[in-house]
Amino acid sequence: MNNPVRGRLNAAILAAARGYDHFLSGQRKRTLFAALPDTVVEIGPGTGTNFRYYRPGTTVVAIEPNPHMHTRLRRAARRHGVTLELRAESAERTGLADASTDVVVSTLVLCTVPDQAATLAEIARVLRPGGRLVFLEHVRVDGWYGAVQKAVERPWRWLFEGCDVHRDTAEALHKAGFADLTVERYRVRSVLLPINPQIAGWAVR
Repeated sequence: MNNPVRGRLNAAILAAARGYDHFLSGQRKRTLFAALPDTVVEIGPGTGTNFRYYRPGTTVVAIEPNPHMHTRLRRAARRHGVTLELRAESAERTGLADASTDVVVSTLVLCTVPDQAATLAEIARVLRPGGRLVFLEHVRVDGWYGAVQKAVERPWRWLFEGCDVHRDTAEALHKAGFADLTVERYRVRSVLLPINPQIAGWAVR
């Protein structure tokens, strides 16, 4: 169940941060999302931050369990010419058929899902052979950045509906059993220090 207060708060924060996200990650997302098929599954699309990077006419099967995101998602879909199929399911149990999609998109979501391993298994289940998970995620690191992440872990998780800044998503992807995995590590220069260490790439079923 989504917390009614934090659910609304997160929807408002994500909507307000769309421009900042575009400033920080827009070029990287354009590269990641180049040549996507006409239909994609996106887990945790929030308020539709990624919709501007999809070709107009793209069908997005949006797996978004937070109902407070839905109105903004629909508005974003109309604004960017995206056909929206909205499903209020969890990333661990999407309700989609086996081997039913060529691409799953996840950006800053694998940090938040309650069961990361189950989510990655679900993504692998719904991907066709040769299909891709396209991802951009923040990750745990060592050193002073890691100390900052550890210090804010509990309050950050409460404020952002389960977002775990100390989660080793890169290692989870390696353990998920994909046939091929490409991971780029980098750091963004944002005011949100705990989530500046990030990875981007794709995992092939």
